[in-house]
Amino acid sequence: MGDRDISFGVLTVSPPPRVFGSPGLARGGPGCDTAWRGPIPPASTGTICVLLSFPFIFSPCLGCGERTPEWVALLYYAPFIVIFQFGWAATQVAHLSLIPVLATTDHEKVELTALRYAFTVVANIAVFGAAWLLLHLQAPARDVDVGDQLGAQDVPVFRNLALLVVGVGAAFSLLFHLGTREGRPRRAEEPDERSPLLAPSARPLLLWKHWLQEPAFYQVGVLYMSTRLIVNLSQTYVAMYLTYSLHLPKKFIATIPLVMYLSGFCSSFLMKPVNKYMGRNLTYFAGLLVILAFAAWVALADTLGLAVYAAAVLLGAGSATILVTSLAMTADLIGPHTDSGAFVYGAMSFSDKVANGLAVMAVQSLHPCPSELCCAACVGFYRWVMAA
Repeated sequence: MGDRDISFGVLTVSPPPRVFGSPGLARGGPGCDTAWRGPIPPASTGTICVLLSFPFIFSPCLGCGERTPEWVALLYYAPFIVIFQFGWAATQVAHLSLIPVLATTDHEKVELTALRYAFTVVANIAVFGAAWLLLHLQAPARDVDVGDQLGAQDVPVFRNLALLVVGVGAAFSLLFHLGTREGRPRRAEEPDERSPLLAPSARPLLLWKHWLQEPAFYQVGVLYMSTRLIVNLSQTYVAMYLTYSLHLPKKFIATIPLVMYLSGFCSSFLMKPVNKYMGRNLTYFAGLLVILAFAAWVALADTLGLAVYAAAVLLGAGSATILVTSLAMTADLIGPHTDSGAFVYGAMSFSDKVANGLAVMAVQSLHPCPSELCCAACVGFYRWVMAA
């Protein structure tokens, strides 16, 4: 069992807890729009799971040595990965379910979704910046050359990076939990002489089983799943594409994603006016056209040179457009039925994780170099993975 087999095992372990955790925490009918109620609400539970498991994933196996079988390391990391993915799914669903609760109009939903994506980009850029700083601070402390490939010598860097990310994330999570307040239902007033004897009929409550009978639920689900496939797979394999297909130095693994995130960050602020004047469908279609332009460029060009930065701008802008718009469509689908909003987001996350897990397994099974990390055949392989 080689390093690539261990990596494949980790990828295989990752999706199931997120798949089963999303609908499990989201289901609940009345009141499940708020993931913040109860002694330990799901959002807090998810945050705690992430904080306790994430540092161990990026730290060396405790008690393992050079002669320790690699399958033992896989068994060691698997529980931490399961806990992390479960916690991540719980936190994501709880956070997304607040959008239709806090926003009252369609434009506010787009604005809130775009701001959420913008701050996600800021967090990603901060992580890349911290990684770049730690790698450069590490280089003078040793006599060996850093080189163009990551190796075992970089383990302390990623361990320190994980601890830094967890510390900053814990502080902002605490600030978010203490500072976010949901609107509470008004208390029932005592009836008087002017009060009608028969109150108007209340809005029907949509439970999870009612959503399963709505065709629009499946239409938006397929759209969101397809969007996540485009965004997640491109982010997963862009490093391999840069390294093995374009033969670029290691620094491009940080600079190209940075350009993608900056492009998406700028695009997110255009989502509200663009959605207002073009509508949801045309905005999503425009984002798809940008993605198709990137895919055609990658498929037709064997080498890009400095033009890879322009391609990264296209991918970042297109990904931000379709992701923000698909989330806004999901919020539109929920509409006033915020009591079951968490179930809708959980179901969307369920389909997303299943599709992404199967897609990664399919790509790995089609890898043309089963006995090596990368051979001559994988040069074109990763290019077509990015284009497809």
